Amino acid sequence: MWDNMNLVIVESPTKARTLTRFLGKDFTVEATMGHIKDLPKNTLGVDVEKDFEPDYQELPKKKKTVNQIKKIAKTAKNIYIATDPDREGEAIAAHIKEILKDKKTVRITFHEITKEALNEAINNPHEVDSNLVNAQIARRVLDRLVGYKLSPLLWKKVRRGLSAGRVQTVTVRLIVEKEREIEKFKSQEYWDIACQVKSLKKEEFIVKLVKIQDATAQVKNADAAKKIVTDLENSKYSVWEVKQREVRKDPYPPFTTSTMSQAGARIFGWSAKRTMSIAQRLYEQGHITYHRTDSTYIAKGAIEKVRHFIKNNYGDKYLPPAPRFYKVSSKVAQEAHEAIRPTVLEFSSDLIASKKYGGDASSLYDLVWRRFIASQMTSSLYDETTIDVSATLDSKQSNVYKYLLRASGQVIRFDGWKKVLGSKKDIEQSVSLPQVQKEENLDLIKVLSEQKFTEPPARYNEASLIKTLEKLGIGRPSTYAPIITTIQLRNYVEKKEGKFWPTPVGIAVNDFLLPNFSDVFDYQFTAEMEDDLDRVANGDVSWKKSIKKFWTPFSGKLGKVEKTAKRVKIETEKLGKKCPDCKGGELVIRIGRFGKFISCSKFPDCKHTEKFIDKIGVKCPKCVTGDVIIKKTGRGKRFFGCSRYPKCDFASWRNPKAPTQNIEVNK
Repeated sequence: MWDNMNLVIVESPTKARTLTRFLGKDFTVEATMGHIKDLPKNTLGVDVEKDFEPDYQELPKKKKTVNQIKKIAKTAKNIYIATDPDREGEAIAAHIKEILKDKKTVRITFHEITKEALNEAINNPHEVDSNLVNAQIARRVLDRLVGYKLSPLLWKKVRRGLSAGRVQTVTVRLIVEKEREIEKFKSQEYWDIACQVKSLKKEEFIVKLVKIQDATAQVKNADAAKKIVTDLENSKYSVWEVKQREVRKDPYPPFTTSTMSQAGARIFGWSAKRTMSIAQRLYEQGHITYHRTDSTYIAKGAIEKVRHFIKNNYGDKYLPPAPRFYKVSSKVAQEAHEAIRPTVLEFSSDLIASKKYGGDASSLYDLVWRRFIASQMTSSLYDETTIDVSATLDSKQSNVYKYLLRASGQVIRFDGWKKVLGSKKDIEQSVSLPQVQKEENLDLIKVLSEQKFTEPPARYNEASLIKTLEKLGIGRPSTYAPIITTIQLRNYVEKKEGKFWPTPVGIAVNDFLLPNFSDVFDYQFTAEMEDDLDRVANGDVSWKKSIKKFWTPFSGKLGKVEKTAKRVKIETEKLGKKCPDCKGGELVIRIGRFGKFISCSKFPDCKHTEKFIDKIGVKCPKCVTGDVIIKKTGRGKRFFGCSRYPKCDFASWRNPKAPTQNIEVNK
């Protein structure tokens, strides 16, 4: 059946089906369904004494898949390994090569699944990149060493069942430190003061207080505000200065993994995991380029096509004289080297929806499409006007002001790239101010004052957390989503209304690890380790040398910490109710392996437990009478269901309380 066929091996069935559309009848495509080898599940699998030698073994659950590939490979004419163009894909390619060691195999890579890209790849095969394979080994070994060596210590010093990760621990640290910053924050009173004034042409506008004499206006209490308001009510007003200038706003670069994940969170309220899952489908279906990338580079052929598209669809005035090139700040040689873009510009988001890929896929594709088109369009132009208004108590001293007030506004003159990637915010901010002349007298209509209080720092959301991780150099494109997912599944943090809060367990783990392993879980040290792993991918550093850099300080402390460190107590939240069994204890909320539950404060002396019902304050959209709550059916399997279940069978993976879309699309 497969005699003299060309065999192409990929990771996923979806990718296999897409490749089959482009390849001829002489090709057959098989999927490995992910990794076929890994470190053993129940042992360390890393020989520390033998220079960190890993013990990769074939996964038992992949035996049938491996046998199928071997069977087809026996009579195949050519064998092409076409796994993804990153370190994980390269590691899978190396393992395929190992199981087919008696056959000649070649590696092919492409960053988009199109006929042209496939033909180019097949005509230019190469060997498996050992540097990328070593980079994957290094990360896998690091993860295993931390997980298997640190977890037993957490069991002894915090609670059984806990585990830790190198980058995950640092991410939890960020969230805990933010929470403590919020707890220490002391709100301060301040006042916003403005005046509504009228020009000689009877046009009204509002100016805000910006200076008191020559100092920046800072009004910190009601008494000071009252005095200023009184002065302003008795002042004479005139135009101090009018400034006008042209403002040019350049487009944003095309998406990287980080900026796409941030946009998914900000605009659609999606988790990074969900955004990446949708992007994975779009890539495997051939609609976008590879979605794990830190690069803003665009291939020459793609630039030529998009410039032709802009000219034909929007006109010459929207096409800049030369292509736009964006600074590539990526250190990540193991990731794809092109930004995320659509593969066929004429393919619209409506076609994505019509093919039943789902509304989410259509929405993300539309965002990627618009961002890419806009990135190669002309700048948008605004006329910006700033009017400074003086308020003087002594009308004879018109050249000296006591108070200076200001109004600023922009009017768009040419939309440029915002024709494609605009938003309602652009319309709302397009404020036109009246035409006034310097020294023109103005009439006061009324003084406006409002008491306000400084706000504490904002908790991290998906977008700001990814942005911070990227800024610190922690994690890489393929790891942002797994990091954020893992720390939630481990119940170290929880998400409330889109914001990350540390749980008592997360705080306890942080408070144990940070003092005892401060250098290992330091932000800078973690970023340096990431850079080292990138250098492994470039072939500049030995992976074993990189591992040793982490292992030496880490292993040196393990034994000492186990002997000397004190046990850390997990704080519990009291419910203000007595235990119905022992009558002496209080009911408290604890966090176990499978999430929150209610127990007696005298545990383990009192064994009383109850289910914790996490209400989100929304009525069931199906029966209306029941509350929507979070229910759990196992590790990490959370969904939103009705409190009247099973009488009402409403269940959804989406939070009914979460917003579906935000209007801002151009940040």
